[in-house]
Amino acid sequence: MNRFAAVTRALRAGAPHSLPNVLAASLAQHYGAEDVTLRLADYSVRSLQAVGLPVAEPVTINGSPAGRAFDTQEPLVEECGPTGRIDVHLPVTIRGDRMGVLSVRLPADRYVADLVPQMQRLSEALGHEILVAERDTDLYVLARRATRLTLAAEMQWQLLPAGRTCTRPEFTLGAHLEPARAVFGDNYDWSVSADHLTLTVANGMGEGIEAALLTNLAVNALRNARRAGLDLVGQASLADQAVFAQYRGRAHISVLLLRLDLATGEVEAIDAGSPRLWRLRDGAVGAVPFDAQLPLGMFDETVFVPEHFTVHPGDRLLFASDGVFDAPSPGGARYEERSLPRALAATRLLPPAQVPGAVLRDLAAHHGDGRLDDDALVLCLDWYGRTGEEPQSDGRDE
Repeated sequence: MNRFAAVTRALRAGAPHSLPNVLAASLAQHYGAEDVTLRLADYSVRSLQAVGLPVAEPVTINGSPAGRAFDTQEPLVEECGPTGRIDVHLPVTIRGDRMGVLSVRLPADRYVADLVPQMQRLSEALGHEILVAERDTDLYVLARRATRLTLAAEMQWQLLPAGRTCTRPEFTLGAHLEPARAVFGDNYDWSVSADHLTLTVANGMGEGIEAALLTNLAVNALRNARRAGLDLVGQASLADQAVFAQYRGRAHISVLLLRLDLATGEVEAIDAGSPRLWRLRDGAVGAVPFDAQLPLGMFDETVFVPEHFTVHPGDRLLFASDGVFDAPSPGGARYEERSLPRALAATRLLPPAQVPGAVLRDLAAHHGDGRLDDDALVLCLDWYGRTGEEPQSDGRDE
């Protein structure tokens, strides 16, 4: 058995909570590694938190070698001065979702450049094992939180998709939710099938536990309808009925629902409230307008009408909650007026996974004191389309 196979076999046999230590022991045995540290990105994507024993200090993503490997999604080899050691920092990424970084320290005489691709494959194998292990242990969830979460925040974070990034041949998307001082009702969700991508961006009213309960009800109702095979109108209607039945109009949730055809780029959309959409095409930024419809749960048996537009290869879409586009500057200017289009244009060369964080940092600067009064949600989607498929034009494409 070669050493790569031996390490992956040890990972598969390891207990869910012991994967970092199993990997460290196996890399020491087969590769001569002197130190192995797994770090996962925290919820704010500002630091990399160590997992397992011995406990290591977190490192910032901005300005550290491990952070550069995380940002660039490329292995980074670092010489440790006169010690004769080599640190190899390897991104741990599964299907486009950036989980963290695996750092391996080797004696200089055990390092050769050909090892790096093999170790990158090992870091990918580790990522897959972590996804399975998370069903049975809290170890990896705990590592992602730099501070303790409130109960409401716990409910909201657990409601989000397992990853913050999704990559397919037709698209790449990345999303981020920045908690404010209190938890409100922002949420995003997605599901990909062979033919369609379904996206949901939501903003529930209220704060704390009340907002978390409302958002949980609406998002799970939407998922239930989607998994039952209902179309977009059916999904909105079922969730609308579920929220109204529970709250009788006392609470409601704003949702932007989209269903993208992966073959053609045709989009079906229902705008039931405040989340909004901007498009970057050929260097120009513009809002994608919709006919506003009632939020889910405001009235009984609301009728929802879908709208349609088409995305073209090369388009970038940016979704934002009202905590983003409505945020005021010290002088009272709303973020969407000038700052948001400027931020979207300025981040055009960044991959989608990095755009939400960059926009939220710009939002904090726009707001003035760096502290937001509302949840702030940003989702960025780059559309590539399928080779050989020509998008159909419509009135929104010009």
